[in-house]
Amino acid sequence: MSLRLGDTAPDFKAQTTEGEINFHEYLGDSWGILFSHPADYTPVCTTELGRTAQLKDEFAKRNVKVLAVSVDPLDKHQGWVKDINETQNTTVNFPIIADADRNVANLYDMIHPEASATATVRSLFVIGPDKKVKLTLTYPASTGRNFVEVLRVIDSLQLTANHSVATPADWKYGEDVIVVPAVSTEDAEKKFPKGLRIVKPYLRYTPQPDLD
Repeated sequence: MSLRLGDTAPDFKAQTTEGEINFHEYLGDSWGILFSHPADYTPVCTTELGRTAQLKDEFAKRNVKVLAVSVDPLDKHQGWVKDINETQNTTVNFPIIADADRNVANLYDMIHPEASATATVRSLFVIGPDKKVKLTLTYPASTGRNFVEVLRVIDSLQLTANHSVATPADWKYGEDVIVVPAVSTEDAEKKFPKGLRIVKPYLRYTPQPDLD
């Protein structure tokens, strides 16, 4: 059965390019991103892992730990990392899981049976500090992910977790956010001292609360 939002992310032990990890222990109190790749030495994956490494500081300031997974073995991962570093002008600085037994791929329902018995689709899971699944994204093997969008989603999720707000369509960091329906207008006026813009009783905007 596929994982749903709010489910506990399955724990696992795995060998990675950074040594053996226990997933939940590795995450600790951090947010996490677990994302899969169809295979090593493939062009789209090479650009994705390179882009993730380039965004190291952006993930770090959001308290996010990143792990990649593919069903290829560890020695193949290590050779591929050298290619990624060379071609993407970066240094891969996060673990890549060697999932040769497909344990992680099966736990997270990443196998693409219509395409291959082993190849994983481009699945991505955002996991909160409570180890719950907060977001799932699945791309076809041919389409590279937009990691700026992944960062935008994490910003939105963290605002919701910390401030009882939601984000409107096409929201970007720094723009006004929406007060969630569970917060009454009376309580919102106290909770959000920057003020409310009430369009409808159910549609209330306030400046992003974690900015000065």
